[in-house]
Amino acid sequence: ICFKSIMVVISVKESGSNGGFLFETTTNTPNDVLISQLVSIHNLRLQSRLVCDAVRQLAENGPMKKPHNYSEKNEGESSENIHAKSISDMTYKEHAIEPQVLKTLLKTVQDIDDYTDKAQYQKRIPLNENAITDKLANVRGAVVMAFPMGLPEWDLAKVSLDSSIDGLKMTGVANEILDPCTASLWVAGKEFQRTQLVSDRLGKNEKTKVIGKLTKAGSGPPVREAAVTEGERKAMMAHYFKRQEDLKRLAESNEDDYLGSSWADPKAMKRNLQGVEQIKAPGLQF
Repeated sequence: ICFKSIMVVISVKESGSNGGFLFETTTNTPNDVLISQLVSIHNLRLQSRLVCDAVRQLAENGPMKKPHNYSEKNEGESSENIHAKSISDMTYKEHAIEPQVLKTLLKTVQDIDDYTDKAQYQKRIPLNENAITDKLANVRGAVVMAFPMGLPEWDLAKVSLDSSIDGLKMTGVANEILDPCTASLWVAGKEFQRTQLVSDRLGKNEKTKVIGKLTKAGSGPPVREAAVTEGERKAMMAHYFKRQEDLKRLAESNEDDYLGSSWADPKAMKRNLQGVEQIKAPGLQF
């Protein structure tokens, strides 16, 4: 799949299971706007991952029961705090969903899961912030259809769908959330200055494609990736170890050991041509 539009393509690489994503921009875009857009997509992908997991659990098991550590004094707390306290005490209550509504619910979840999946990065399909927001709205609407009476405040699906990005800081992706106002974008070991334009860093060629990384404020440039992958490193170590064993074996063997090999027999070719190579004297074993 190739890009139809002529735009600057930012390939944002991320650590862990997120993989990364592609984003299209222009050379006259302010870096401050670009960084905010990239951070928004990054955070929305994290939210989408939470939503997919929580809603699938909701569809399979029903709404969460009231946690044991939830009491009247929790009523004044935010849903994010409640979520953080109850995440280790997840029990569910049965709730029957009509088959067609359930099918719609799971379809909307799969839709946003596919759109934000790292496979899009491998297929070279750029992401769009509005598209992710719309797909989250579709999931939210499907949840309302499946549970018209609403979900309890402590339910993971409600927390992940209704929380703002700041609210997600109380969830399991807290360490991965980035601030659009302070995050940094790095390309080829150099930081994008927010006061400049994309063209100041990449030039005015709209066909430019670069690999970038987002970091938190003050964390400095990202660590350079290893020249070889973990799988390649293991393969190289296995080859090196095998080579060392072969050399050790050769060093310990006698210098004339090769004389016993078939390839060292000067009459082997003659016998092979005469067709008598496999003929052996009766009673003799080789």
